[in-house]
Amino acid sequence: MAGIKDIAKEAGVSISTVSYALNGSPKVTEETRSRILAIADRLGYVPNAAARMLKVKQTKIIGVFLADYGGYFYGPLLRGMREALNEKGYELIACSGVQSHRLLLEKVIDGGIILDQAFTDEELLNYADKSYKIVVLDRELVHENIKGVLLDNTAGARLAVRKLTEHKVNKLYAVTGPVGSYDSKKRMEGVREELQSFPNVELIEVQGDFLKDSGEEAARQILANYSEPIAIFCFNDEMAIGIYRYLQDKEYEIGKDVFLVGFDNIELAQYMVPRLSTISYSSHEWGSMAAHNLLKLLANETVENEQVEVTITVGGSS
Repeated sequence: MAGIKDIAKEAGVSISTVSYALNGSPKVTEETRSRILAIADRLGYVPNAAARMLKVKQTKIIGVFLADYGGYFYGPLLRGMREALNEKGYELIACSGVQSHRLLLEKVIDGGIILDQAFTDEELLNYADKSYKIVVLDRELVHENIKGVLLDNTAGARLAVRKLTEHKVNKLYAVTGPVGSYDSKKRMEGVREELQSFPNVELIEVQGDFLKDSGEEAARQILANYSEPIAIFCFNDEMAIGIYRYLQDKEYEIGKDVFLVGFDNIELAQYMVPRLSTISYSSHEWGSMAAHNLLKLLANETVENEQVEVTITVGGSS
């Protein structure tokens, strides 16, 4: 592969002249630039990306770090990020796993959007101390180089509980997310806060992991002791869909024997029969807000922590 030295030799000019021509510098004439560019094209010259990064100190690439790529949740979120970044000439890459953290440390990317428990708070604060710019979607951290764009999980959970308790149930099951999940923790706080107004309703926690299979397993556990109509708040829609799947050939009827609310309002929720009641927000807008705020951080503009508002979409399941 040809390099700058090869182009300089072929053109009969210095290496610095070739560099000026390739980078659009006014220090060379248009005639010289055109001749050098033609030689570079003929020789198949490809700019060294690593060298360019060292020179301009940016890659125009943003990394989003995710715990997982599966399910229905991530698509709109990533589209919101990509569209916001593309408008400003940036590209987005999605990363997962501890080894991918090196992309931040080695400055392969200009900044990171974090939705991944694999990062510890200490690790992110350490990066921020080194002037890395970060937006977090899954925790609260205080640092000038870290800003949060967080769902109003507590308010969403209170809306769900308020809706479910309209049916005068005696038991409310909360199917949680993975251990350590910020969103799950905040949703449980909202459940407990709202249930203070309903002291006669027994709260029963069932461990989940935000995946359909854990919803199905939760339904198996819950209905093993069924004796009267119950309420179930699934901390995401995918687990709620798992409950639908478990009940599809059972005698219990959603919306009559089992009252159910999910969280996220994924597209599939509207096709469930009866339609799944769920806590709603725009994941596309959430992703867009995160990307815009990270670009502001990179431009050293003032950025505040933000919260994504939620509402409830009522279907036939609740």
